[in-house]
Amino acid sequence: MIRRRLVITGRLRGAMFRESYLREARRLGVRGWALHREDGRTEAVFEGQPQAVDAMIAWARTGPAHDYVTSIEVVEEEPGEEEGFAIH
Repeated sequence: MIRRRLVITGRLRGAMFRESYLREARRLGVRGWALHREDGRTEAVFEGQPQAVDAMIAWARTGPAHDYVTSIEVVEEEPGEEEGFAIH
């Protein structure tokens, strides 16, 4: 089990961007959350099996259609006890 915190910068569609994260996380079996920060960036936590979390990070590098990701900061964290995937 691993956990990664991401801060995503780019031209992101807010709620639609986070909803697409929810769908992808459920598809891959990743737990965690995503939120839109006041500075316009999206922050997300992914927790799960290493290959699933890595797949989420790879997917986040391009994001859903019509969004443009310019950078992603990835920080390794100790696994917590996330349940499901939530949008905040």
